[in-house]
Amino acid sequence: MPTSLADTGPSPARSGVLARLIGIVFSPRATFEQVVAQPKWLGAMVIILLTMGVISFVFMSTEVGQEAVLAKQLDSMEAFGMEVTPEIESRLEQGIGRVKYFGVLNGLAWGLLLAAIAGILFVVFNAALGGAASFKQVFAVTVYSSVITLVQQLFSTPIAYARGSLDSSTNLAVFFPMLDDTSFFARLLGTIDLFWIWWFAVLAIGLAVLYRRRTQPILTTFLGIYALIAIVIVIAAVMAGRNG
Repeated sequence: MPTSLADTGPSPARSGVLARLIGIVFSPRATFEQVVAQPKWLGAMVIILLTMGVISFVFMSTEVGQEAVLAKQLDSMEAFGMEVTPEIESRLEQGIGRVKYFGVLNGLAWGLLLAAIAGILFVVFNAALGGAASFKQVFAVTVYSSVITLVQQLFSTPIAYARGSLDSSTNLAVFFPMLDDTSFFARLLGTIDLFWIWWFAVLAIGLAVLYRRRTQPILTTFLGIYALIAIVIVIAAVMAGRNG
């Protein structure tokens, strides 16, 4: 029966929160051994969410950031078949100055999403697969793995500012510029981001350490679910565009 790594063996040496966050990026397996043995997650969550919020606030306080957000909003509405009237565009422009405060709300939403993901993983691995980890351990693994999303923001925000666009520069579509942007395959590739794949890989490593399982099957499952969600999103966008 699978067990938690923390059930047996000596506890790994303690390290600070910042050292762990950096370790997740460069040496995830060894760092997760510390995390599951000493699953303190609050400091990591505060650092991740606060830093992401500050980056978002600063970017969206600039004229470039606000114009990029407005363009993204309009593009998203049109992609789902909505008619963007001058009145709608005017209302969006009037409210664009408040968009910088959305970073705080996004941070809170991200924290709730991490809790929901940890809850699902806890149920699947403990109840369905017979694991013995605590929810605190699962949540700590989930929180620490999310440092990859912070790395993504640190990487993507300067690029977004330089380009004046929120369009992802790290999705798979950038490797296939010859494809028609409106084609199904191009849209699908544009939905799949390299940083999300990296995050799933790190999360899979953390769960493998925690439950003493192989990483590959966990990662394969994550990527399969990710691909399925991407396909559903693209199909919905295509159908909405046709109906529009």
